[in-house]
This record gives sequence, C-alpha cells and structure tokens, in this order.
Amino acid sequence: MKKDSKAFSELRRDLVSGTWVAFSTKRRARPDFHKENLRVSDNYDDPKNCPFCRENFDKQKQEKDTLIYFDKNGDWTIRVFPNKFPIFSSKTSSLNRRDEGPFEIMDGIGYHEVLVAADHRKNFPDLEIPQIVEVFDAYQERYLALMNKRNVKYISIFKNYGSTAGASIIHPHNQIVAMPIIDPDVARSLDGSARYFQAHKECVHCVMLEWEIENGERIIFENEDFVVLCPFVSRVSFEIRIYPKKHLSYFERITKDQKIKLSEAMRTALRKVKYNLDDPDYNMFLHTAPCDGQTYDHYHWHFEIFPKTNIWAGLELSTGIEVCSILPEEAAKILKKKSKI
Repeated sequence: MKKDSKAFSELRRDLVSGTWVAFSTKRRARPDFHKENLRVSDNYDDPKNCPFCRENFDKQKQEKDTLIYFDKNGDWTIRVFPNKFPIFSSKTSSLNRRDEGPFEIMDGIGYHEVLVAADHRKNFPDLEIPQIVEVFDAYQERYLALMNKRNVKYISIFKNYGSTAGASIIHPHNQIVAMPIIDPDVARSLDGSARYFQAHKECVHCVMLEWEIENGERIIFENEDFVVLCPFVSRVSFEIRIYPKKHLSYFERITKDQKIKLSEAMRTALRKVKYNLDDPDYNMFLHTAPCDGQTYDHYHWHFEIFPKTNIWAGLELSTGIEVCSILPEEAAKILKKKSKI
C-alpha cells in the first residue's frame, strides 16, 4: 500500500547526475503558490494582518515552539517553530529507501523550522548588533539541537528577502532545514576544497582570502575576524561572501566574540546591498561542513548573499553556466560607495 502522498515529501535520485530532488506537495498550500507576480510588499504588508506579528501570532494555534527568546520586559524577540509547509518532515524516523523501476526514492525525513523576529519592519540592515547576535545565537542553538538527530546529514540555514527570492511573507524570518542528504551545491564545494587540499596541503578558501585581502580590489569590509568580498568568480552580479579570516570548518562552533564580529560584517554587507542597489530582493545562506559524522577539516564555512540581479534564461538553464553582467571588481566599487554604518 502506498503512503499518503500528503504525509511525506519525497526525494528522487537523478540517474544521470546522481543528485537528489525533493518533491513536497504541502508547499502548494503556501500563501504565494497561486499568486503570480505577487509583490512581497502587498502580502501581509499591514502588521494588523501579518500572521508573524506578535499580536496575531500569539492568538494562533501553533505547533510547540522549539526555541523562544525574551527581552527584559518578558516579550518574545525571536521564536523558532516548525514550518507549516515543510519540505522535510519529522513525522516518521524511517527513510523508507526503495526502488521504483531504475530510480531510487526515499521519504523526505528531516526538520524544517522558521525563525521569526518580533519586529515587522526590521531586517538585518536595520537591526542593532546585539539583535543580530541573538539571531546567530538561535542559529547555533537550533543547529546543535538538530545535528545529532537520526538521519540528519546537513543543516541548511537561509533567509529569503523579497517575493522574487521566494519569501511569501514580508515579516522578517529565516529558515532552518535539517535534511537526510548533503545538497549538491555544498557537495561540489566540499569536493573542490578536498581536491585542492590533497594537491596543495592548504585550504583553498584560505588561499583565496589571503590573495583577496592582499589585492583589496574586491574587499567590501573587514574587521578582526571576518572579511566581506565580491568573489573573483561571482556566480551572480553583486554576489557577496562573508568568510571568517581564521580557518574554521564548523559554524556550530562559533564563539560569542565571533558572533559579534560576524553580526557587524553581516549588517555592513546587507546595508551596502540595500543602500547602493536600491534594496533588491536577495537570498542569504550558510555553507558549512556537514554533520554526517565525517571529518571536513579542509572546508571553510562562510555565508553567501545573492541579490536577485540575474535571470536564468536559455544559456544558463541549458548549460548551467551563470552569466554576470558586471565584473566583481566593479560590483565592489559600487557596493563600497555608501552605507549607513
């Protein structure tokens, strides 16, 4: 007997590339699924109608929060809770790995959580440093709670800002997804860094950082612990990466002092995007070593920010080759022009 297709997402493995694709029918119920060309500013823009705002959120019947932070007045500042429309589900612990014809399938077992900040209008560029530190505290706390769960091999932490970046609600929120696979993008990055280390006995990211800092042309900002830059081989126009200067493989081991410096770097990077690029939609995400029990000391964790400046068309879709309309050197010059620091 087949399982209810609504109960689980499903992972199907491509026979040619070997990569997994997730199918989640529950995602069709999201607020934006049937609305074409929806601007985020029109979707729950009024706090009175926003399901994530404190007054409305507290009235809703929610699944149990996995984490809540409070201010000195007893009001919540951050809540983390299960996504109502999860890509991966924890309803069962069995992957139910099986074959269908020549294809390999397994259930999409994992965890999908939403991190919501209390303020309806304030994203990373608008927050004070302690508020951003609190977000990174929540990232780390949830990462540590999920990493040893059964079948979890990788934890993706990301933020979608704006409708074209995939955000269905304007209220500031982030997502944390614990999954039973290592995603293809991270897998390629891991393989590349491992090959470089085997050939040169050095971290490829450290080598790139040393050269970039010495060159300085693509550096947007740096402090004692972190550097913000437009990578030499940017995949989209105005791509930004935030690296720890010290070789660090595992984000979950970040210290309190490092979180303060990271918060400064993240706020600066996103303020430069906001004020120099007219507040575009963007995706921001973490790349870190997996939590699958293997050792990845050759890897170097970092955040990537992809402003929605590129549209994938025929060439990109048919070849996988990204085409940027601006050199990263010029992008860095534009981004360094101004920001409200």
